[in-house]
Amino acid sequence: MSELMTKHEMTEEDIKLQYITPAIERAGWNKLKQIKMEYNFTDGRVIVRGNVTARGKKKRTDYLLYYKPNIPLAIIEAKDNKHSVGAGMQQAIEYAEVLDIPFVYSSNGDGFLEHDMKSGKERELTLEQFPSPQDLWRRHIGDKHFTPEQEELITEPYYFQPGDKTPRYYQRIAINRTIDAIARGQNRILLVMATGTCKTYTAFQIIHRLWKSGRKKKILFLADRNILVDQTMQQDFKPFSKVMTKIEGKKLDSSYELYLSLYQQLAGDENEEPFRAFKSDFFDLIVIDECHRGSAKEDSRWRRILEYFSSATQIGMTATPKETKEVSNISYFGEPIYTYSLKQGIDDGFGFRSRSAVIVCFEAYFAGGSLIVHLFTGEVFQHFTLLQPFVVLPYLPADDRFNQFLHAGRRSGEIDRYLFDAAFPFSYLLDLDICFHTYFYFSI
Repeated sequence: MSELMTKHEMTEEDIKLQYITPAIERAGWNKLKQIKMEYNFTDGRVIVRGNVTARGKKKRTDYLLYYKPNIPLAIIEAKDNKHSVGAGMQQAIEYAEVLDIPFVYSSNGDGFLEHDMKSGKERELTLEQFPSPQDLWRRHIGDKHFTPEQEELITEPYYFQPGDKTPRYYQRIAINRTIDAIARGQNRILLVMATGTCKTYTAFQIIHRLWKSGRKKKILFLADRNILVDQTMQQDFKPFSKVMTKIEGKKLDSSYELYLSLYQQLAGDENEEPFRAFKSDFFDLIVIDECHRGSAKEDSRWRRILEYFSSATQIGMTATPKETKEVSNISYFGEPIYTYSLKQGIDDGFGFRSRSAVIVCFEAYFAGGSLIVHLFTGEVFQHFTLLQPFVVLPYLPADDRFNQFLHAGRRSGEIDRYLFDAAFPFSYLLDLDICFHTYFYFSI
């Protein structure tokens, strides 16, 4: 190639092939296990115009370098040789902030410009000076002073079987930050992730890494609805089937390793508190789904469960943390160690499938014994167009809370999260994709 054209005449792809990739491999990075090229980390924002949908541009890095499959360490942005060595740096830094990557590089084939995201320091390197995986890992954890046991925990791999999905970037960040915090001894952790971002899958990967490493041996997963517990057991937590049980009735079997329960089941009433059948140090990890509910209230019966098992590491997960005079997630769990917001989900374009209608508005009411659902489409937070015909569902009294809300009087405005959670199971009956980054407007 170099005989046919000068370096200055080469395209960006030529520069990567002839100079950048060989330099990375010479530094000890395994091409098959540690280097991802042209890595798309978003799906592209869904753009709606009337009934027509399209996707915006995906965000993509030229190179993403991994120390381990779950630990990315560096981004490299490449430019052709007409650009300066640091021409790709600003874009690379922006991507690194989103992806939580500690080291950033830009190259035009002459060498590398390195940016340390932690210190902000930059330096130029020749092609021969590109650091090895071990060099970058040591620099990354250098000031954390991890013991060998702590380092073993934070490098514990994800659960993965051929054909399984792998964590999206925001799930990876949530998982890794949680594991890192626990390795450092933090026992109260809050994760804020928008509805529909697969919090239970994220919880599964956190639990599996802690369990597989031997760090946590008795684990409790708390939710507030049977459908959430049952779906979790049948889907995301299925690999735990041999060591997992659902707490039901008054029978509490201490031989399992992972327990799933409703808050209400363990909390009981004022005269009986079933959770006390376990010793207070029985569980060493508790994951609380939708922790903005009763567990955030200081005088809540649910809160008593957490206080009773106070020696356990407790991870709260919610889409909508509550901060009022009476209720506070932050006062109990501390500041969120990671937040993935609804706006980020919309911008990233996750959740839509190509066949889906883009449902961004929802109106429901009862008429003649049926639940009438009006579906709207349009750009989120902007214009809405009624889809015809409307959908008629048979009245299903499966969720009493939804029934109560429907008969509670007229409500309209921005979504009430409690109502959303009550109504969400009905979305599966529509055979349409009502996605997490959907904006709902209820008129009941």
